[in-house]
Amino acid sequence: MLTHPTLDQLHDLGLHGMAKGFKDLAAHPDVATLDHAAWLALLLDHETTLRRQKRFERRARLAKLRQEASVEDVDYRAARGLDRAMFLKLAGCEWIRAKHNLLITGPCGVGKSWIACALGQKACREDLSTAYHRVPRLFATLALARGDGRYAATLRQIARVDLLILDDWGPETLNADQRRDLLEIVEDRHDRRSIIITSQVPVDQWYEIIGDPTIADAILDRLVHNAYRIGLTGESLRKKKNPATATMQA
Repeated sequence: MLTHPTLDQLHDLGLHGMAKGFKDLAAHPDVATLDHAAWLALLLDHETTLRRQKRFERRARLAKLRQEASVEDVDYRAARGLDRAMFLKLAGCEWIRAKHNLLITGPCGVGKSWIACALGQKACREDLSTAYHRVPRLFATLALARGDGRYAATLRQIARVDLLILDDWGPETLNADQRRDLLEIVEDRHDRRSIIITSQVPVDQWYEIIGDPTIADAILDRLVHNAYRIGLTGESLRKKKNPATATMQA
């Protein structure tokens, strides 16, 4: 007789996971064998699991990751030079908690963005706030914000997330505003938050992309000194998935 009032109370208190657990346990034939402590522990497990899942879903929604990727689905058989041991270490997300960076380079189609998004998704699962931006669109957004008075607020928003993914940087040389934008982003996050950058251009050529030697020194000193690096090689995985397209492109 108390089942329905109890469920209503749990829902009223916002304990929806416990309410579901209570309902499931009440329907289980072995429930009579549980003592009060075991019953309560199972209800708390249901509530914890539901809240963790909701936090992840919110983190993932706000991250706006370009691809639905997960670290468990990484293909280590592809001939692209991905070090399995290093990637599994990165998948633990301790480097994000330590405020380190990750630089992923390699030719088009070898999975740079996918790997970055997989690590971003894992960060969301670890309850770390994440934001994904394609670099050209981010610079366009900042240019608009500079014109309508939202520039400082936009930079503050970018600075707050635990992991910032800057995808598809280069090969075009930055203009003066873009150099300042990148310096502001990197400076705000230096030793405070983590960045993943993906680029087709090798790290040793990033000075040329930035353009100004003084600003390049400032940016790269903050980015590179504590960064992990993944240098991918090989042919485009997209070509391998679509032989007909590969023949036409060749």
